[in-house]
Amino acid sequence: MATVQDILKYVETLAPRSMKMDWDNVGLLCGSRSTPVTKILVALDPFEHVCQEAADMGAQLIVTHHPMIFQALKAVTDETSIGRGLMELCRHGISAVNAHTNLDCAPGGVNDTLAAALGLEEIAVVNPSGVDAAGLEWGLLRSGYTEETTLPEFLSHVKQALGCEGLRYTGGGKPVHKVAVGGGSCAGGMLEALDAGCDTFVTADIKYNQFWDAKDLGLNLIDAGHFHTENPVVAVLAAKIAAAFPEVEVKISKTHADCMKFF
Repeated sequence: MATVQDILKYVETLAPRSMKMDWDNVGLLCGSRSTPVTKILVALDPFEHVCQEAADMGAQLIVTHHPMIFQALKAVTDETSIGRGLMELCRHGISAVNAHTNLDCAPGGVNDTLAAALGLEEIAVVNPSGVDAAGLEWGLLRSGYTEETTLPEFLSHVKQALGCEGLRYTGGGKPVHKVAVGGGSCAGGMLEALDAGCDTFVTADIKYNQFWDAKDLGLNLIDAGHFHTENPVVAVLAAKIAAAFPEVEVKISKTHADCMKFF
């Protein structure tokens, strides 16, 4: 029977720990490596309701992109959402594994999946950080091509492809042809996108001044939301785990969704 350690070891073949950012927290953050696993719940975030969902389905493991514990905790109590989530996992013997920035950077990870979801072609790593064991380049951002179109047409495509309720954007005065993507908070990479010859950059969590900078630099900058730019990888990750461990029931969270709404 597969154990938490077996699942963790496999996840880290998809997203090696060596690819994470220095400040990140990845791997097994709650539970026991020796726990036998018959059911896994996969989600973007390990929020309290996801922990409850895992308990309700009888899972022994949750696998998420974002870490259960990111900043140092001084206490684990029922007075915080993180505390309640951790207590729920511990109460039911559920372990928590995550792959965060290592999954962002890995081949086939968050940003390759985002580029594919947008239908980009000739997808490449922007400023590779290295090559993996298979000789594939890895790094944070991706670039790719779409058939040349107007910015409004591309915005409509992004919104539909990612299931966004709305987009924030600024126009750089150019049609859309070569696109950079960075799921989550990657707006700081806009100069890398420009240097790579991209006319458009799709990311999230963009600050006010970054929109102005992009406009001045002639870059179409699109904020499609943190959840929606990263969530496509959840189905990919779940499918890979299910294929590697056919004896294990792998489900995608039904309760997890973006909490940000548009009025």
